[in-house]
This record gives sequence, structure tokens and C-alpha cells, in this order.
Amino acid sequence: MPRALTIGNGNLLINFDRGLNMRDLYFPHVGELNHIGGHKNSLGVWVNGQFGWTDEVDWQRKEGYLEESLVTDVTAKNDRLGIELVINDLVHFRENVYLKKIRVKNLQQQDRDVRIFFTHDFNINETNIGDTALYDPGLDVMIHYKRDVCFLINGYTKDGDGFFQFACGTKRFGGAEGTWRDAEDGWLEGNPIAQGSVDSTVSMKMIVPGQSEKVLYYWIVVDRGFEEVREKNSYVLSRSPDYLLNSTECYWRAWVNKNHKDFFDLSPEIIKLYKLSLLIVRTQIDNGGAIIAANDSDILHYNRDHYSYMWPRDGALVAYALDLAGYPEITSRFFKFCEKIMAEGGYLWHKYNPDGSVGSSWHPYLNNGEIQLPIQEDETALIIYALWHFYEWFHDLEFIESLYRPLIRKAANFMVDYRHPELKLPLMSYDLWEERRGIFTFTAASVYGGLISAAKIAGLLGDVKRRDSWQKAAEEVKEGMLEHLYDKKLGRFIRGIYLDGQKIHRDLTLESSMYGLFRFGVLSADDPKVIQTMKAIEEGLWIKTGVGGIARYTNDYYFRKSDDIANVPGNPWFICTLWLADWYIELAQSAEELERPKEILYWVVNHQCESGVLSEQIHPYTGEPLSVSPLTWSHATFVLVVNNYLKKYAWLHQKCFVKI
Repeated sequence: MPRALTIGNGNLLINFDRGLNMRDLYFPHVGELNHIGGHKNSLGVWVNGQFGWTDEVDWQRKEGYLEESLVTDVTAKNDRLGIELVINDLVHFRENVYLKKIRVKNLQQQDRDVRIFFTHDFNINETNIGDTALYDPGLDVMIHYKRDVCFLINGYTKDGDGFFQFACGTKRFGGAEGTWRDAEDGWLEGNPIAQGSVDSTVSMKMIVPGQSEKVLYYWIVVDRGFEEVREKNSYVLSRSPDYLLNSTECYWRAWVNKNHKDFFDLSPEIIKLYKLSLLIVRTQIDNGGAIIAANDSDILHYNRDHYSYMWPRDGALVAYALDLAGYPEITSRFFKFCEKIMAEGGYLWHKYNPDGSVGSSWHPYLNNGEIQLPIQEDETALIIYALWHFYEWFHDLEFIESLYRPLIRKAANFMVDYRHPELKLPLMSYDLWEERRGIFTFTAASVYGGLISAAKIAGLLGDVKRRDSWQKAAEEVKEGMLEHLYDKKLGRFIRGIYLDGQKIHRDLTLESSMYGLFRFGVLSADDPKVIQTMKAIEEGLWIKTGVGGIARYTNDYYFRKSDDIANVPGNPWFICTLWLADWYIELAQSAEELERPKEILYWVVNHQCESGVLSEQIHPYTGEPLSVSPLTWSHATFVLVVNNYLKKYAWLHQKCFVKI
């Protein structure tokens, strides 16, 4: 089930599905480790002998966030039980504390006995071997621990009552389902400890008057040991849950509004999604600098791996968008992270774990007997491209200079050397979709942009010899693109070419990523070659089902939902659709010409999840989210396009737009 809500603080990240189950809990890094791994930490309600889990069909749920904040705003109503829950979830902006506030509304006339159940299905450090769950009667708390990770669970009602009952037990082993099953009769048996593959459940009890409501609080603190979590628990009790909720709400509202913007003619719906996108992007960034692609473990059901990695490409483009929005304090940590992980040869590997170690990969060193470098070169190039724009917007010369020798110079020299001697194009590497190895328009465009950016930085620092060398190499790449990647008969650029000895095989596939031609500066947006290419993308990759949106490329197989290639060349992706809007913005020379990109921004708004989350792609017939959700790149691209729209609007209306 796609993730509907995500909350975090850069160390602790938590995801909920549409049934209000907690499905992912990452600590101590965003994306590493997942101590739930897609299992359910569920919420249940017992009322006068009747029971229901909130993910069951008779609940009417509405998921969202408090305005301009990373505090959730959720309602769940059950007519059978005569109960409505109003829920706020948050991770404290600084402390590793997760907090839930529930207002329990009794929709019937008579007073009623209401019990709220919370289940805890942890696989600490991503394994269910050797966990312990125990009830601590001294503090009236539940604790789960293993080695250097400890969870303390506590709560109380507004009346001051703590846990009503508890149970620790075995899960998914020896025929035991887990203590969650024990909850369904409204009574927990009170087993105080269990070890191995374990879970626990706690309940809180309230007598709620008819047509009235009562409030309870529930929290989980995370740290390295018993003393640390007890200290954090004391912090929650001394400050009060309401104080933590209010301060967290205020913090995120201040954070998302720290850079004043005039949104001109954009609608409140677009502005709301823009701000929420900034907040969601922040939840996916580790405080150590890694920008993680996505943290939805639901993808594990498909390929036994996940998106909780730092892909340098995604990270660079997300950083570019954040810089444009005015958040250099976040992106500077990302660039320092890239300095740390760069290979000695001046390139970046396929992907990385949040702690900086090299991630899993399917790119081989040996292919048909040929030794190859298993990389995607755009991932190296785009870091340098993004760095130049970081300097262009913030003029932090000392920061850029600190990265010049260990990162920028190495990468630029690699890009110069890693080229075909005759074609002058980059040597073959894997494409941005990680599916094929060749010389691609997107990769070549990013290398051009990376080399031009490196040359500009070298010029700033007076390194004239390298500036000229990198500039010359960039122009050679551009010439090679015009000669080998542009098809005169089709009147547009092609996806790429493949080398087989001396033979060149041309891949004519229509490919959305060719937007990089203008975005990375190879050609202007109004160049006839770019216009023909982008018009072909709009015409050939637009989904003709009523859902709309742009597919990645013709006959995309990933999560394919239709064999009608003429009308559904692939599933619509948010990033690919927004690339089209970005081109229209760049092209616009009048206010009227901004209407088309604004339509695309509305398209995104209309296809967001109820909570505002943007997935990777959507179903071409139903518009339902597909693959991971949220995708950091989707939200960052929305941020990018909105900012580019505002700059162009201001320019067209002769307004003074101040760069951030």
C-alpha cells in the first residue's frame, strides 16, 4: 500500500499507509535502518464489545497535514462503532521523538467505554532475530530493544491515565500471529516480556460521554540504550506533548516560509502543494547530507530491494531545486557528502547508502567479455552542474573553493578523459533509467553542462589552463551530439547510440529525458531542433486515456498497465510531465504562453494523493499512485518548475524579481 504520510527530522523518518498503519521507521539515518520494514504498527478501537482496525473497509479516512507543517491532520470515522478519531502525528523537529495526539469523539448519545490499541511490530536493525519486548512497571512503559537501538513507548489520556493493559508475545513464528490478535476482544493478557521474533500491544481506556470527546497522547522515543530513552521520555513528560506538537508545527511553518515569495497568479492549491513539496523533500534528506530517492518499503514486494539510496543524479537535481528555493544550508551538506564518497578516479558509483557506503547495483564490470566501468556518467556530471548554480545563487566562494580540488577538478578531468576519441562523446555508460548501456542524449547533455560548469568555476579561481581545457571538451561534446545524436530525417534528437566495435547502432526511441538539451545548456529552448524534439515528446508520449501526463519513453515496461502503446506508451510520471512544463516556461515570451505550463502544474495538483504526496508514476486509467510514494524527485521537480514559472512571470511582467 503506497505511503500516504511521511514525517521526520533528518534522523528519524516515519511513514504511514492509507489505512493509518505505521509501515516504516528509519533510524539513525533517513533511509537506514528500517526497523519496521513494511509490517504494520496498527491502530485499533474497541467500543462496548465491538472492535475495528483503522485500515478496515468500514472506516472513512481523510489524510493530510496541518497547513504549512509536517504535523499530520487525519480523521477516521466509523459509523458501526459510532466513533470518530482526529489524529495529529509528528516527529519532533530536533529530538528523536514520535508523538501522536488523538481526539476520540463519541458520536452516540450514551456514555461509552472506549479502548484504543497500539501494536508494535519492530524488526530492529532489519531482522527479527534476537529482539526483546518488555513492560517496565516502574515507568509504566513498553520497551523494545536490540544491541544499540532502543524504543520506549508511553502515553496517557487527558485525564492522566497511562496504559490500561499490555501484552508482549511472539510473532510470525511457531504458529503465533502476534499480540495484535489478542487485542480484538478488547482485553490484553499482560505477558510482561518476550524475546526473539516479538511484538507488543498496549491499550488506553477512556469513558467518553455521549456526543463528547476525550484526548489521549502516545509517543515513541528512539535512542541507543535504556538510559537515553528514559531521559527522552522525561523530556516529553516535562515539556508536555501539546508543547512539543505546537513547537514542531511552528518550526516547520517558519522553515517553509523563510524565503518570502510572490506567487503572482498561481492558485492556492499550487502554492499549498509547493510548500508541502518542500517539507516532504526535507523529510527524505538525512542530516549527514544524503538525499534519498524514496523510503517506501512497499517496493520490496516487487524486487526485494528498495529506493532508500542516494542516487547522485536524483540528489543533484533535488539539490538544484532546493537551491533555487533558497535552502543552501541543506544542499551544502549534500555536496560535502559527495566529496566524501567520490571514487579516486573522479566519478561516482551507481548509488550509495545514507551512511556513504556503496549501495547495491546491477551494473556489471564485465559485459560480453568486455571490461567496463559500471557507472551512469550523468550522476557525476550533474553534481558539478548543480554546484555551479549553488555558487551562482549564493556566491559562497569559500565553499566552492573547498570542493575544487577534491571534487570538482577530479570530476571534470574524468569527464574530459572518459570520451570516445573519434566521436568526442562520452564513452558508453548506463542511462538515467539504469536500463541500458550506450551513449545517450541525456547523459551527453549532462556532461556538457557539467564541463561548462567546471570551466566557469575554474575561471572564478583563476585556473585558466583547466578552464580552457574543460570548455574545449564541452564544445567537442556538443559537436558530437549534433553530429551523432540528432536525426535529420526525424527532425529531432534520438535517445542514443550503441557501439559494437566500429559499428554504431542508433536508438530512435522517443525519450522524455531529452529535455536535458535545453536544461543543461546544450541548445536554447527555442532552437528549432529542441522545439521539434519537445513537440515530438508531447505528441508521442502524452497519455491519451483521459488521465494525461507524459511517459518516460515509448513502450516503457516498468509497472506497465497497458499494451495499447499508441495511446499508453507507458505510465505517466510526474517528473517527465513537469519537464514539459519547464520547457514551455523557458520558451515563453508572453503571459499567454505561460498558460500551458500552468495547466501542467494544475495536472500535478489534480493527481496528487489525498494527503498531497506525489508518487513516482500513476496508473494510466485510474490515476492511482504506482511504484514508490512519495518520490523525492517528483516533489523537487514541482518545486523547480514553480520557481522557474515565478521567475519567468516576473520577467514577462517587468517586475523586479530578486534572486534568492
